Amino acid sequence: MKYLVVEPDEVLEPGLRADLLDTWIAATDAGGAVGFTAPAPVELVAETLDEALGRVAGGLDLLGVLHNGERYVGMGLLVSRGSALQAHWRTVLRLMVHPKHQGGGAGRLLMEGLRGSAVDLGLEQLQLTIRDGLGLEKFYEPLGYRIVGRHPRAVRVAADDYRDEVMLVQDL
Repeated sequence: MKYLVVEPDEVLEPGLRADLLDTWIAATDAGGAVGFTAPAPVELVAETLDEALGRVAGGLDLLGVLHNGERYVGMGLLVSRGSALQAHWRTVLRLMVHPKHQGGGAGRLLMEGLRGSAVDLGLEQLQLTIRDGLGLEKFYEPLGYRIVGRHPRAVRVAADDYRDEVMLVQDL
């Protein structure tokens, strides 16, 4: 498994979009907290992916991916807020690994790659949010993230199921 940064001119590389869409749908359907709930709304996931790839192609955001030698099996974005006052940090967004490749350190490899990319960009801090109730802080805290805030009932996963959004930060 290898971490790669997708350059803006590589966004249209054959297979990239298809592999990332497949990964996103599989992660959603497996219960992953990646912006949607199962069953994955394929058209909405595709639109969201295309928007993200457009930002990468425009040089606004960085896309880190995992490639297993055959296909792309993971992704994560370093998203800019577009403000000179916030140019020293990025949001880690849409972090996911295809369920077939989870459990063997792929998520850690992806996070370490994104951290390295952030350092290469000269960033001072990374921020991310997680959906409460899934135990995700157990993954992020050993990687150097700390909880700095909570937005109660920010995520509605069903009509009667609200979750807090928890903000974590890592100093680089």
